[in-house]
Amino acid sequence: MSKLLIQGPSRLKGEVRVHGAKNSTLPLMAASLLCDSTCVLHNCPVLSDVQTSEKILQHLGCHTERSGADVAIDPRSVEQSDIPEYLMREMRSSIVFLGAIISRMGRAELSFPGGCELGPRPIDLHLSALRKMGVEIQEDHGCLKCSAPEGLKGVNIAFSFPSVGATENVLLAACCAQGTTVITNAAREPEICDLAEFLNQCGANILGAGESTIVIEGVKNLHGCEHEVIPDRITAATFLAAAAATGSSITLTHVLPAHLAPVLPLFEESGCRFEIRGKEIRMHTPDRLSRIKNVRTMPYPGFPTDAQAPMMAMTAVANGTSIFVENIFESRYKHVGELLRLGANIKVEGRVAVVEGVGHLSGAPVEAADLRGGAALVVAGLAAQGETLVSGVRHIDRGYECLEKSLCALGAQVTRLSD
Repeated sequence: MSKLLIQGPSRLKGEVRVHGAKNSTLPLMAASLLCDSTCVLHNCPVLSDVQTSEKILQHLGCHTERSGADVAIDPRSVEQSDIPEYLMREMRSSIVFLGAIISRMGRAELSFPGGCELGPRPIDLHLSALRKMGVEIQEDHGCLKCSAPEGLKGVNIAFSFPSVGATENVLLAACCAQGTTVITNAAREPEICDLAEFLNQCGANILGAGESTIVIEGVKNLHGCEHEVIPDRITAATFLAAAAATGSSITLTHVLPAHLAPVLPLFEESGCRFEIRGKEIRMHTPDRLSRIKNVRTMPYPGFPTDAQAPMMAMTAVANGTSIFVENIFESRYKHVGELLRLGANIKVEGRVAVVEGVGHLSGAPVEAADLRGGAALVVAGLAAQGETLVSGVRHIDRGYECLEKSLCALGAQVTRLSD
């Protein structure tokens, strides 16, 4: 297993290109199953989760080929309808293949997904929606056996919570279903818009993506297309948090500033300033950050839960007390214990974390327990005095492409060590 050795404190300087969005790439790869010709995804990041998705597609019978940041997917030879348990366990997002496989094959068999342990994340919304569309589902010892003997049918679906994954699964299932599907209280994340845009390019008829109501008129078939994955807004927020924590000024390139609207005001509250030109964001930071009074994670367009951990690491060295309220996942404070090892002053009570900023952090061995928590430890390590050794890097590799190389290009001293 790899580890990251960080020599701090670091001052970052220069430009960094934001890679394609992990949370967009995975459903786009699943969507390629619905097509009758080759799809090409541009700006496709090299991540372990993306590699797992490629393995799933290959198991199902697709031919995939990567050239740099481009991935070509030929789904014409798909013949399998199952996903092996070892692949399902590698990432939570594997569940998004369910709607696509059922739509393509009329049946699907897979186990419950794995991924980061962030507390209960039931897939009930996925399953209940698919049942309404005509899918018969048997749950047997952690295995889902699904079939649609009479095909998928368009229905009205009202979610009790705007689940991103459930919205994606219904979009994939409804594109070629009989009739019209209406999703109420749909997720509004940019990744939903990216998926809908891709599907529409392939011949789907989807209206309202990005709003709370989405209407999908089923079509007979979809064809392949070329599509560029949107930039990763969480990766962008992580680089901004790293710059803020280290009192640095950096420029993000190939980013969509509108997607960062929920996070930029909080950086500004801490004293940071931005210059935005097209797809570039230039960030200027003060010598010492100010506190952020209240950070509440919410579904988009609220503050993203995935950005909570990196921003908490940033506020650990701010002047004053910052308060975080985690409203999405119950167990998303696993990074707190490791930040304490670095000298942070954080108290957690249920869903609330109170961060009392300290003058400096000190390097120490820490372990990443999940993807975004691992990113938070890297941010803290860049600001800490001395050496920080981050283990559990496999979690970080799920969502950040060669993070150490990007940071070194900005002037940080980060080395990947292999056991």
